[in-house]
Amino acid sequence: MNVAHVDVKYTGDMQFVATAPTGHSVVIDSSPEVGGKNSGVRPMDLTLMALGGCTGIDVVSILKKMRVNLDSFTMDIDGERASDHPKVYTKIFLNYRFSTPDDAQDKISRAVHLSQEKYCSVSQMLVKSAVIEARIFINGELVETLSHS
Repeated sequence: MNVAHVDVKYTGDMQFVATAPTGHSVVIDSSPEVGGKNSGVRPMDLTLMALGGCTGIDVVSILKKMRVNLDSFTMDIDGERASDHPKVYTKIFLNYRFSTPDDAQDKISRAVHLSQEKYCSVSQMLVKSAVIEARIFINGELVETLSHS
């Protein structure tokens, strides 16, 4: 069993500092409406950020092995949440945006599928409560939409 560990320290008001084993830290806070000072990332936003980081690392790793050249790669992610507590994400829209000089549509599609269906542990956790709809754009053109649940 692989065990993960982070430290989370309360720093006042509604703010916390979370520190990973690598020593990197993230400030977490809430909105002023619930007592925070808006001085950090909201926990649910961190969840979407973790999804982007996880799948992004997968995709880049796979594409490097496939020798695909990327001019740029970005993602934008939106999440719809349940209206009642615990207000989990119920649908996530994940847009992969690639710019490449290569004719690499098949390889990019394969890399995204592998990440979403096999490698990205954050995706695998989130699909327990949410449908993930992923769209792949290459050089500004929508080339594929996939739904993962």
